[in-house]
Amino acid sequence: MPVYEYSALDDRGRKQQGLIDAGSVAAARQKLRERDVFPVELKETADDKNGKTHAAETGFALPKKIRLRDIASVTRQLATLLGAGLPLVPSLSTLVAQTAHPEMKKTLAQIKDDVNEGSSLTQALSHFPRIFPPFYMNMVRAGEASGAIHLVLERLADFSESQQALQTKIRSAMAYPLFMFFIGSAVLFFMVTFVVPKITKIFSEMHQTLPVITIVLIAVSSFFQSFWWLILIVVIVAFVGFRFSITKTVKGRYSWDKLKIKAPVFGPVNEKIAMARFSRTLGTLLQSGVPLLSALDIVRNVVNNQLVADEIGRAAKDVEEGQSLSSTLARSGLFPPITIEMISVGEQSGNMEAMLYKIADAYEREAEASVVMMTSLLEPVMVLMMGLIVAFIVISVLLPIFEMNQLVR
Repeated sequence: MPVYEYSALDDRGRKQQGLIDAGSVAAARQKLRERDVFPVELKETADDKNGKTHAAETGFALPKKIRLRDIASVTRQLATLLGAGLPLVPSLSTLVAQTAHPEMKKTLAQIKDDVNEGSSLTQALSHFPRIFPPFYMNMVRAGEASGAIHLVLERLADFSESQQALQTKIRSAMAYPLFMFFIGSAVLFFMVTFVVPKITKIFSEMHQTLPVITIVLIAVSSFFQSFWWLILIVVIVAFVGFRFSITKTVKGRYSWDKLKIKAPVFGPVNEKIAMARFSRTLGTLLQSGVPLLSALDIVRNVVNNQLVADEIGRAAKDVEEGQSLSSTLARSGLFPPITIEMISVGEQSGNMEAMLYKIADAYEREAEASVVMMTSLLEPVMVLMMGLIVAFIVISVLLPIFEMNQLVR
């Protein structure tokens, strides 16, 4: 459905601006008149003029443009407005007016219109599944049912901000080593492919017996110089094939997720991140009033690891048959004993949400510390590796020169 930007006057003559969705210009004008607003200017937004369909029809709500921090910010603002006693529709109108992000502004305008026409907030959010996942909508539904929607939105904002903070810390810690790796690899590739051949060409023309290390360097350099394009093609094809196998095939995704958990160095870090996400998501859902079975089903879809998701699915079936969550998770062998113990204590005390939050906090701190330690060790290892490669190149070039000097003397 097209979205229109409007400038209008209310019954007191005050100017209003905003967005409204309608099937046509005439329908948009009629919608505004029904609100006792008289349109002065009405124009279709640029995205719709270019032929892009609206998210309410397609379900594609431009997920790459609206990020997690944008959703967290809007959620926090909406929780604050509702907590201050402002009704839902005026709160959404305020958010539409103050949101600078164009796609989020358009999304909020559609949600406001749907709510104004009688839909619940959950129904309005369901039109944008790529922006608001089932986890988000189930929490909002529980908040609407309990009459504490502003508290649930605050928990959602806390959850989104904590996830964003953890991702940012891990990415920041990994940014420098990755930058060093790619820059160092590019420099070495350039040296071996384009610089070394010009130097070693002198040795080839002298028809002198060369050291083995120099012969190896010349062979590697000649291969790179002749087939550098083939190497790039192989790397690109391997990368695309790998991405396809882990995103489009069930077996490939499962194998990759298993490797992420079981790998020697990175496995423990990924395991801690998965346990933290499981615990915090489950705790947030339970605290918001979502039933345990429904919460486990939601967590299974957002934990982002198929191996862990399968174990959660099996645990949900056992819980449905009357078993405790801690006992069924213990049989999987995937969840650490301390996690099982704390969940068991939470079940016995009737305060499992608090225990899950403690588990999440502990694992997030451990994951952050592990990443920092790993990157601090990775940097000198990378420097050492690059130093050894450069030393190999330098020795390979200088050794024949020293031998020639000996012959001249």
